[in-house]
Amino acid sequence: MMRIPVFCVVVLAFFCHSDSLEIQPSLYGSTRSQEAILNPSDCLSRTRQQPVFTNFHNFSVDLRMPGVTPTGSDTYLCMAYPVPTSRDAYIVDFIPHASMDTVHHMLLFGCQTPVSTKSFWDCGSVQGTCEDVASIMYAWARNAPPTKLPKDVGFKVGRNSGMSYFVLQIHYGDVGAFRDHHKDCSGLSLRMTTKPQPFIAGIYLLMSVDTVILPGKKVTNADIACDYSSYPIYPFAFRTHTHRLGKVVSGYRIRDGKWSLIGRQSPQLPQAFYPANKDVDVKYGDTVAARCMFTGEGRTSKTYIGGTSDDEMCNFYIMYYMDSKYAIPYMNCMETGSKELFEHIPAEANVPITASPDQMNSMMHMGHSTDDRDHGSMLDGNKADKILDPDFHLEQVTAWPQGSLQLGQVSGLAVDSDSNLVIFHRGDHHWGADSFNSQARYQQRSLGPIQQSTILVVDPAKGNILKASGRNMFYLPHGITTDKENNYWVTDVALHQVLKVSSDGRDQVLVKLGEAFTPGSDNDHFCKPTDVAVDTETGNIFVSDGYCNSRIIKFSADGKYLSEWGAGSSDRRRRIPFRIPHSLVFLPDRKEVCVADRENGRIQCFIAQTGEFVKEIKKEEFGGEVFAITYSPAGGGLIFAVNGESPFRSVPVSGFVINYSTKDILDTFSPNKKDFKMPHDIVETKDGSVFVGDAGSQSVFKFTTLKLHRSVKKAGIKVEELEEMEAFVRTNVSPGDNMLKTAVVQEKQTASKQTQPEAKPKEEKKSAAKPNIEKGVLPAIVTTLLLIPLLVVISIGLFICWKKNSQCEVKTEPNTGVGILGKIRGKAVGSLNLGNFFASHKGYSRQGFDQLSTEGSDQERNDEDSSDSENEEYSALPPPQSSS
Repeated sequence: MMRIPVFCVVVLAFFCHSDSLEIQPSLYGSTRSQEAILNPSDCLSRTRQQPVFTNFHNFSVDLRMPGVTPTGSDTYLCMAYPVPTSRDAYIVDFIPHASMDTVHHMLLFGCQTPVSTKSFWDCGSVQGTCEDVASIMYAWARNAPPTKLPKDVGFKVGRNSGMSYFVLQIHYGDVGAFRDHHKDCSGLSLRMTTKPQPFIAGIYLLMSVDTVILPGKKVTNADIACDYSSYPIYPFAFRTHTHRLGKVVSGYRIRDGKWSLIGRQSPQLPQAFYPANKDVDVKYGDTVAARCMFTGEGRTSKTYIGGTSDDEMCNFYIMYYMDSKYAIPYMNCMETGSKELFEHIPAEANVPITASPDQMNSMMHMGHSTDDRDHGSMLDGNKADKILDPDFHLEQVTAWPQGSLQLGQVSGLAVDSDSNLVIFHRGDHHWGADSFNSQARYQQRSLGPIQQSTILVVDPAKGNILKASGRNMFYLPHGITTDKENNYWVTDVALHQVLKVSSDGRDQVLVKLGEAFTPGSDNDHFCKPTDVAVDTETGNIFVSDGYCNSRIIKFSADGKYLSEWGAGSSDRRRRIPFRIPHSLVFLPDRKEVCVADRENGRIQCFIAQTGEFVKEIKKEEFGGEVFAITYSPAGGGLIFAVNGESPFRSVPVSGFVINYSTKDILDTFSPNKKDFKMPHDIVETKDGSVFVGDAGSQSVFKFTTLKLHRSVKKAGIKVEELEEMEAFVRTNVSPGDNMLKTAVVQEKQTASKQTQPEAKPKEEKKSAAKPNIEKGVLPAIVTTLLLIPLLVVISIGLFICWKKNSQCEVKTEPNTGVGILGKIRGKAVGSLNLGNFFASHKGYSRQGFDQLSTEGSDQERNDEDSSDSENEEYSALPPPQSSS
């Protein structure tokens, strides 16, 4: 009796929903969406389907080439597909289905009228893509992974958007991939919703059109810049695109003469949309600029900007969101930037980013959909990618080591070529107030060298000692690094020397730099050198020197002096010298050297070849001290750092995981049962484990990434997963954000809950105690009570259907995206007086030997004022409310 009305209600609601969407027939292309990847050999045999719905608001659409075989290289083919609803809809997730072995790149356009309604057409000719304005919504190349938009952000299509059609353009580069004449069905899956989104996404494309790359010329820069003259936009992702000659592409916002990085990446890496610097917005009066750095080496003729694989391109895409009232879906800039303007571009824009094989296979920036993944672009499960996931956190492995290591003050850590942990410690020697005199000369030589083994090779999994060496060699060990031959490069602050020591157990000194027990500041002497970094390709070494000198010195692999430099400047007003450059690390993928400038509480990075300053990372969370750093290329570049106790600021002593590009702190960590006392060095192993050597507690801590509960507190704000389609991602809000919180959109529960779970047994007892009640009365009453709410539900359903059929809908604001191409005009910005922002600083500043330093703070101070991103998901924060 009850089942029929319930069934009617469900059917009624479904028809109402379908009618409200007004789904259009599938005219073009395949719409099969619930699959990981299509087999090209049988893609034509697949059954065409309507868009697939996940609930009343959310649905998926597939855009696939209908089994094409390009006949020549550099063929551009397009297909059109109608937006499958006459209402406003929003794209929130792009899932590519293509391989770079077949497809050079894909572009998704939105427009009102495509140039053709054929199943596909050649759009590389004059025919093109759209009759009207074509707005780019998505771009893909080089096996880039899926792209999720932030919560409450979507690309608007449908009724009021001026976009009734999708046009998918695919560039097939090398026709050799089709020697077997197979049919190609590459394309995209779109996750969409009809829920209105508070913020509308758009693309701002900066593109060079007139660059010429001369053959054999090592560096050619393509510079683009335009003044911005519209409502504020909030970049949340960026993408770079060149062909084979591109080395690095960088995008910036220029405001009041200051260049702020939006994003920087190698175009030879998977050309995904990577997270942008979330602290950068763009508003009226700003300048948006980009530089592509090319090399003409290996070419015998000029290379021009063009559409073939032998040509070049210089594209910097900014994916942004803006208030829905002012939404502009697409903007571009093709103006050549003035030479005067680009004299002040940060030096990092000309630092190539090497694309290693590991990076080419590691595409961990973007959020992947969990139920519809393209296995051609899946992650390899590297532990390091979990650090980028907001649900992962470094936690101490309390059971490590499984036995006692019997360590002295732990001063240095390294990882050898066998992925074993190397510990450098001081045995029974300690750095105290009477260890050095005022001229920095060691005062405890009578104690002799440390008799214990100061270098221990340890199993990183269990903590047992595999090998021990370094007896009777060192007085006060400090830093240790391994080279590609597995030799140890060590520093000893008492000896004032840098030594290259064999790791074969014979303790043979292969290279000796500096004069024993003799401090100095010339090319042949050090003063308490702290650490060594090794260039993994050239073998050149870099020495941070140190407690009395404020410099980094570069030597060849055999110990020949090459150059030196001091601190860089991120402030055009002044340059603050190093105050104990304490830890060094070489960045193999970027060819940079970064230093932990301990007492300035900052990290500075330099081009390894020239010593030119690249960037500075300085955070309040450091508390004015950074003791040690290490680096991992994973996730586009991660810096691991530890700070120390500060007498001036009460911040916790912690470890930090920092995004190199955005400078954001992704995670902080510390021991569970006891605090850090003086974390002195840090390393990361290949499996993603992080080790911290603590000089104060004479111990080594191990940390690994662990999954948090799905509802966690981040930055003091509780972040919960909403019961919506996978396309919606969580919003992470930083404590210092001044913008308003995004309006929370939550799904209603579809399953009804019992309101009084304990009432049922009580009622059963009552009915059992009164057996004389007539058997027919109680069932009738219960049936009547149940039918009343059912009738109410049916009435509501009929009312909703009537309202929808009457088209009683609230109209949204008219879209401002139609015909906006050229709304922002590129202007030459040579007339801007931006002043000097970045200058090249050479030389260094020595602070002399007039200060006592002890490792107990390793405590050296100056009175000088030192103030001055499962996978990662984008974090969208709302723009400030307009006064209009």
